[in-house]
Amino acid sequence: MAHGLGGEAVEGLERSCVQDDRIVAAPGAAGLERIEARFHGNAFDLHRHDTYAIGVTLDGVQRFHYRGAVQHSLPGQVIVLHPDELHDGGAGTEDGLRYRILYLEPSLLLDCLHGSLLPFVRDAVVSDPALRGTLLSALTPLDEQIDDLFVADFIAQLAQHLKHHAGQPAKPTGRTAWRAAALARDYLEENAERPVRSDELEAITGLDRYALSRHFRATYSTSPHRFLLMRRLQRARRMIEAGEPLAEIAAAAGFSDQSHFNRHFKKAFGLTPGRWAALVRGTAAAA
Repeated sequence: MAHGLGGEAVEGLERSCVQDDRIVAAPGAAGLERIEARFHGNAFDLHRHDTYAIGVTLDGVQRFHYRGAVQHSLPGQVIVLHPDELHDGGAGTEDGLRYRILYLEPSLLLDCLHGSLLPFVRDAVVSDPALRGTLLSALTPLDEQIDDLFVADFIAQLAQHLKHHAGQPAKPTGRTAWRAAALARDYLEENAERPVRSDELEAITGLDRYALSRHFRATYSTSPHRFLLMRRLQRARRMIEAGEPLAEIAAAAGFSDQSHFNRHFKKAFGLTPGRWAALVRGTAAAA
C-alpha cells in the first residue's frame, strides 16, 4: 500500500509521478544545505557527516539504521540525525520514497544557543506538527532563495524545537528583550522598502540575531522576516488600490520578481494581486 503525506501538511509542495531516482538541490545559504531526494530501494550505505540532518518524509516509507536500531519514518514525520552518528537510508517499500531534508552546521546552532550544549534528540523519528511546519517553512518552495532575516528566525525556532525534544528547558523573556524587539520593529517599519540584514538589527538592539528573533516572536507573535514581508505587501496593496500597474508594483514594493510577489501576496491575503485589483477597482475578475 502506498503511503503519502496529505496536501494540507505540505501546502505548496508539488506532486509528481516521476519514478526516476534523483536529488534536487536548493539555492545555498551559509551553513545550511537543502535538498529533495526521490529513491527506490537502498539509497545510501552506512556513513556519517558533521552536520545535523533534519528532514520530512513526504511520500513512502523511509527506512534507515541509526544508533543500533532500524528506524522507519512515515509521511509527515520528521527525522533528526545528530552530527557524527552512523546511518544509512533508503525506501522501506516498493513504492519508493520522497523526502526533503536540510543539513545544518552545528556552529549555527551553537551561536544561537550562546555556547550551550548542542541538543541531542534521542528519537530519530519524531511526530511533531510544529517542528514539521518549521522545517517546511525552509523547504517550501525549494527553488526559492532564503534571505538572511529568514535564516536567523528559522534557526532560532529550530533550536527551540530541538531543545524541547532533547528535554532542555526554555529561558524566559526579560524586559530588556522586549525593548529590543520594539526597536527592531520600528527599524523594520522605517526601512521596509529595502532588504534589511540581521547585522543591522543587531547593531540597533544590542542583541544577537537569534536572541532577537526569539524575543521578537514572543513579543509580536511573528518573526522579523515575516513582519518586514507584511509591510511590503501592505505597501503593494495600497499601490494596487491607487491604480498603479501591477507590473511595476513588485519591484517598487521590494520583491525580487513578479512570481515572488504573486506567491507571497496570495499566501498573505488569499487571492492574487490581479484578483485584488479587480475587486477594489470594480472591474472584471482577474486570475
